[in-house]
Amino acid sequence: MRSYRLTAFGAAALLSLAAAVPAVADDGGADRSFTIKDPRITESSGLAASRAHPGIYWTHNDSDDGPYVYAVDSRTGKTVATITMKGVGEPRDVEAISLGPDGNLYVGDIGDNLNGSWDHVWIYRFPEPKVLRDATVRATQFDVKYADGPRNAEALMVHPKTGRVYIASKKEGGGGLYEGPAKLTAGSDNIFRRVGEVPWVTDGAFSPDGKELVLRSYFSARGYVFANGRLGKDYSVESPLLGQAESVTYTADGSALMYGSEGERSDVVRVDLKNGGESGRTGVKSPSSAGAGGDGGGDGVPVKGTTATGLGVLAVIGLVLFLGRRRRKS
Repeated sequence: MRSYRLTAFGAAALLSLAAAVPAVADDGGADRSFTIKDPRITESSGLAASRAHPGIYWTHNDSDDGPYVYAVDSRTGKTVATITMKGVGEPRDVEAISLGPDGNLYVGDIGDNLNGSWDHVWIYRFPEPKVLRDATVRATQFDVKYADGPRNAEALMVHPKTGRVYIASKKEGGGGLYEGPAKLTAGSDNIFRRVGEVPWVTDGAFSPDGKELVLRSYFSARGYVFANGRLGKDYSVESPLLGQAESVTYTADGSALMYGSEGERSDVVRVDLKNGGESGRTGVKSPSSAGAGGDGGGDGVPVKGTTATGLGVLAVIGLVLFLGRRRRKS
């Protein structure tokens, strides 16, 4: 999504607040923090960790690119395979990617820059390649409609156990979590029904065991206990401050979250998960120590990257601009 981009000055101000960014792992191995070096990838809007190829992350551009998906090696930041999807229409606003338990990659052409003007959106599905090389693959296209009418969305998540697809809509005042049918069907409408309420969301990811769901926005991330297809208690999750925070995925082993952003040579930042959650994989706050929306005590890592932090960053940027004007006047 291209809205709400930070200016270069704002990005510099964010860099000056590096102390507020969570500590990340960068040991030179796979699943490290990395920079996407491919000049073609300027709007990385989704991330999915490969299960077949350790250290590989699948991504794609936002819009105006074509039916392309890229495999990026986290050890080098270089693209090691470009997949061209055939058998689908012209992608309109690709916002998310997720790997299902069936070994298929699901690509969500689910964005709507006009906020609900399109009566349907699409999901594309194709098998994750066994060999990493440039290839053209036949993808299956699924038509998607929402039971309560069109809306904008940027997060698509496939449950790693049931294979059911979920979409989180994006709305500043709060959106919804939508559940797809038990099995997607080509050639007819797949109706997604609202099953929960969520904050402003730019991407999301299930933990590898399917017991937790993490949803991120531009300035924060929250985790949810997930059981029987429904959201449970929520809790704060550590997230870095990035210029255009658009994507998140778990590492294949569930030991960390990888947060991505848009832009040329955009960064993907690893945040290790500590002391949290009923599955032992969540970050910051254990659901048992914080009620819905709570940031209470407990043994979790200190909360960072929350909405309050984002507002603080904006306040600092405003203060710097104000002081700059006063200096010019004097």
